[in-house]
Amino acid sequence: MSLAVAVQMDPIEKINFAGDSTFALMLEAEKRGHTLYHYTPDELIWSARGITAKAAKISVRDRPGDYFSLQKPQLLELAEVDVVLLRQDPPFDLGYITSTHLLEHLPPRVLVVNDPAAVRNAPEKLFVMEFAEFMPATLISRDKAAIAAFLEEHGEIVIKPLYGHGGAAVFKLGRKDPNFGSLYDLFAATFKEPWVAQEFLPQIAKGDKRIILADGIAAGAVNRVPAENDIRANMVRGGAALATELTAREKAICAALGPELKRRGLLFVGIDVIDGYLTEINVTSPTGIRAIAKTGGPDVAAILWDAIEAKLRGRRQETRA
Repeated sequence: MSLAVAVQMDPIEKINFAGDSTFALMLEAEKRGHTLYHYTPDELIWSARGITAKAAKISVRDRPGDYFSLQKPQLLELAEVDVVLLRQDPPFDLGYITSTHLLEHLPPRVLVVNDPAAVRNAPEKLFVMEFAEFMPATLISRDKAAIAAFLEEHGEIVIKPLYGHGGAAVFKLGRKDPNFGSLYDLFAATFKEPWVAQEFLPQIAKGDKRIILADGIAAGAVNRVPAENDIRANMVRGGAALATELTAREKAICAALGPELKRRGLLFVGIDVIDGYLTEINVTSPTGIRAIAKTGGPDVAAILWDAIEAKLRGRRQETRA
């Protein structure tokens, strides 16, 4: 199966070559003989011609400092490709949301990974609340009294922006914390939406496990251990990647999430689990593929492409029927 694959992502010259999951997917696609096109979200166009993008054919290689070659950009009709990878990094803002509206107008024969309507309707820190039985105690609010009561009840909590990413603006507070008032004022002035208050899990010191699911099935995992004197395990914040295996509890979480992810068309999902508690479901631009491979885990990029190709075959069989 030779496919035309359009990759909507951030500028490829600015990616973190060593750890970028989109690049890992592109390497695997090229290995399989697929044709790749690269464009950024600001190059999307909706007109009488339909949804197009100023895209450049691209070839990639696993070679630091010389990892891609781009041809001259041309107007690409996205209705003519087989797969669109929706892979730009957050923030999940109006620009991101608008791109999902545009991609939603592609014909059903074009597989968008992940489904743009599902991405729009499943913000990571809200969607996860549908599986509250697996979560630590969590409050989504901007009400000062409600947050203060939550802090008093749990003693130590973490506060983070509802649409934050990469561990930015994540704070730990303790009961009677003198920083609570100032932090509340800062968040209230910075964010119009509610934010997340969550029970602090001390076992974060032993790691925050990123588990990748491919079409609802666990495909691989990596344990991210925070740097000393930090509660954030994100690798962009200095977290260390360690090999890991799934516990019985984590397998149960994946089994519970899988059918709903599959139903929504969320083929590539990364969930975060701390000490057996689910904290986020990442659907916008999940990461972890390269880290899993480097720690001796499975080839998640190959597993994901197997899932994408199987989904396409299924759609084509339905069309012929």
